[in-house]
Amino acid sequence: MHLREEQIQRLGEKILNDLVVAEEVVFKGERGAALAAIKSAISADLQAEEALERDAERILQENLVALGRGAVEIDRHKMLRMIKEKLAKDRQIVL
Repeated sequence: MHLREEQIQRLGEKILNDLVVAEEVVFKGERGAALAAIKSAISADLQAEEALERDAERILQENLVALGRGAVEIDRHKMLRMIKEKLAKDRQIVL
């Protein structure tokens, strides 16, 4: 999933506000530092997910080429989902 910077900003603010309302966080420093850390974590997670997507597509293409004519009978979407789930498990990424 790709989010624009302003979407990440709003999501980070929502998460931080929810944590404050639930009294799950107490600020020792500036609120801005906490928001920056949340935004950084969101961005890193999105980058990992995008890398996983690229790798899954590459692996799928390699397998389809290796299968040749047999690839016609394969459900591409199902196989891609299976590859993504395997990669996510190996990389400890929650989808």
